[in-house]
Amino acid sequence: MATVNSPDAAQADAPVLPPELIPSVDDLVTEDDTPVDNIYSEKQQRLLTEPLYSSWKPDRLFLATANVGLFYAIRQPPLVPDALLSLDVEAPADLKPKRNRSYFIWEYGKAPEAVIEIVSNTEGGETTDKMQKYAQIGILYYAIYDPLQKVQAEPLRVFVLRDKSYVPCPAEWLPILNLGLTLWHGQFENTEDVWLRWCDREGDVIPTGAERAEQADQRAEQERQHAEQERQRAEQADQRAEQERQRAEQERQQAEQERQRADRLAAQLRDLGFSPKET
Repeated sequence: MATVNSPDAAQADAPVLPPELIPSVDDLVTEDDTPVDNIYSEKQQRLLTEPLYSSWKPDRLFLATANVGLFYAIRQPPLVPDALLSLDVEAPADLKPKRNRSYFIWEYGKAPEAVIEIVSNTEGGETTDKMQKYAQIGILYYAIYDPLQKVQAEPLRVFVLRDKSYVPCPAEWLPILNLGLTLWHGQFENTEDVWLRWCDREGDVIPTGAERAEQADQRAEQERQHAEQERQRAEQADQRAEQERQRAEQERQQAEQERQRADRLAAQLRDLGFSPKET
């Protein structure tokens, strides 16, 4: 059974049920093998889950899924958000049993904090039916990403639940999650496009595992270059010191040669009967 990290995380409208009251899921259809509607959406879904596991460090348990059934009532078909995030819960170790393959609110003891829908056509009900149902079951944050603006005038709208209804809120920072949402133009898996990404309070995107590795490589290369620059600076300093030593030695030798010439000249003058003045 899924676990809740803290009793405070359970919502009042989704109490943790005793085992004898947990409904059976044997007759529920948890997967219907319907394919993802398009490649962009499939990539976008993974971009909303993989970075959280690769790079996000919230110091609390969480579960992030994409295109997984969200069951909120035993006699109702599930909702299937393109991405969901639930805090203070942990997925079971064995995901193969049927009761562990979907997000059953009665198993996790709470609704997810956030769901995201990616619009690809006008038939999904993202701004109508789905929106109402997500509000009814207590999803705190609801985001609609409509890259082609098929159902809304702007690509991204984010809502927060207030008195069982959604009101718009800024996407840049969602305080309960300690995350924000931002539109990011860049390359993901060799595809250059605008993507919806999770971000931190400064607006920096939460990196994927590949981006993290690339950043680590870049830092290592910068450190290598810095070490090489320091080595070259030290070598140049040694060379300058050696040049100064050689210059001092040349000056010493020149002074010695001048002294020897003066001594020879003085000796010659004495041989000629002159007495050179001492200097």
